[in-house]
Amino acid sequence: MNSILIIDDEIQICESIKMILDYEGYKAVYATDAPSGLTKLNEDSFSALLLDIQMPEMNGFEALKKVKETKPELSVIIISAHGSVENAIKATKLGAFDFIEKPIDRDKLLISVRNAVEQSKLMVENKEIKKNLGEGGEILGESKAIKHILEMIDKVAPLDTRVLITGENGTGKELVARAIHTNSERKNNPFIEVNCAAIPNELIESELFGHEKGSFTGAVQQRIGKFELANTGTIFLDEVGDMSLQAQAKVLRAIEDSKIERVGGGKKIDVDVRIIAATNKKLVEEIANGNFREDLYHRLNVIPINIPPLRERLEDIPILIKHFVNDITNKHKKASVNFSADAIQFLKGLNWSGNIRELKNIIERIIIIVDKKEIAKSDIEFLFTTGQSSMDDIIEDSNTFQDFKEKAERAFILKQLKINNWNISKTAETLEIQRSHLYNKMKKYGIEKGE
Repeated sequence: MNSILIIDDEIQICESIKMILDYEGYKAVYATDAPSGLTKLNEDSFSALLLDIQMPEMNGFEALKKVKETKPELSVIIISAHGSVENAIKATKLGAFDFIEKPIDRDKLLISVRNAVEQSKLMVENKEIKKNLGEGGEILGESKAIKHILEMIDKVAPLDTRVLITGENGTGKELVARAIHTNSERKNNPFIEVNCAAIPNELIESELFGHEKGSFTGAVQQRIGKFELANTGTIFLDEVGDMSLQAQAKVLRAIEDSKIERVGGGKKIDVDVRIIAATNKKLVEEIANGNFREDLYHRLNVIPINIPPLRERLEDIPILIKHFVNDITNKHKKASVNFSADAIQFLKGLNWSGNIRELKNIIERIIIIVDKKEIAKSDIEFLFTTGQSSMDDIIEDSNTFQDFKEKAERAFILKQLKINNWNISKTAETLEIQRSHLYNKMKKYGIEKGE
């Protein structure tokens, strides 16, 4: 369950938001002043933060600065009755994920919270894989593909040209976009991400371009759109292939005119934004099927950067494994682990449909389940030879992490017993445990010969 923290000095607003979020399956808690809210933030783990601006003792901007210093990966949504463009821009520059005006519209709140939670998850994941695609000058990977991507980032980052990043899920498209922004002349200005796949079609135009009060049912206040918030910075249109045709037409017009128009408004607003788009879809096929505008495709695809799947750069896997092993053993406070040559070769032979994200998860799974300092091919085959679906079933059927570990341990012990023809002494030796301990495990998990 995702936990959301609310900091607002009006208790009625806190309770109202909490009721909405609790009903939607979130766990919401609140504080009525910034200092106590920051204390809660340090004591517990949260997936997103809703933060008011005008508060006694410490205002929202001051609190936002402190949050970004200690928890940069946490998505912060500013909520305020003072919905000026200046406040929205200031909040964005300080690292806010979104800006919502009071009185708060329920649908807008839920969309923003959902996207903020997803953004926080991506930020955490990106911390794990950021070195793989190069950030801060350090690279993990020796493949020609990675070196080519880093060369492209160096070439295009200083320019204001549009970039289209393509690649499967889990390859790091957002990270490439951020690297381009970070190394550009716009690096000190906003980087605004829009996940086009996460926003309903009927609301995407309002998200991108904003809306005027009364422009549609529920539009009780003027809203500043993402293009306007990204002014002088970069807007990242993630999963652009999922954008509706109507929204595509407006994005095309914004590119051509460098102006946007809020929904329900008649005023043209100048915007100076660099557009970086990304998709896991084949846009040429989407064009042929009538789902994507060809003219917009050519506008976005000035500089194409394709991130190849992990299975096409297998030479990077040993380096990535070493990196993930170090991170995971430190995370779980375990002794250093080494993967044997045959184990690495075995892993290189897998499909890796989930790419780097899947590799990291698998390495963590192996370290936890196998629990050995030297991991060989024979120690990990059972995770795959029994069928990935079997392991996925274990995950799906587990209600807690402890439940998952016990079910996975049972599967591993059973596999080793079968490999050793149910020789208890040999299996115990393989598992590096005492025979009595193995007998206890078999009794605990109801393992019987003949399974």
